Amino acid sequence: MLNYFQHSPISVTICDKDGKILEMSDKSIATFSKDGNSLVGNSLLDCHPEPARTKLLTMLQEHNVNAYTIEKNGIKKLIYQMPWYENDEFAGYIELSMEIPFEMPHYVRQPKK
Repeated sequence: MLNYFQHSPISVTICDKDGKILEMSDKSIATFSKDGNSLVGNSLLDCHPEPARTKLLTMLQEHNVNAYTIEKNGIKKLIYQMPWYENDEFAGYIELSMEIPFEMPHYVRQPKK
């Protein structure tokens, strides 16, 4: 699943239904690892302080999408966290994190009549 994003500028992190990290793209490893080593096998719950930890626990129970933007070190990012499923059963989350411009166009598409 991760091969498509392995060398892309998008950070992709995949966890199981308990929050255990299963896969990380190169960008994800560079973003979240202080020593350059993958965090695969670690729990996301151990990586998040409050209140993010409680938010993550709620997401793992409710399987809802979580989307927001952040700014850190002068870089704005879109964070999109979505549940993934295997055989129609909740299997965990996929997080996409991508740098975005501070100002960007927004288009409203109208359906053709």
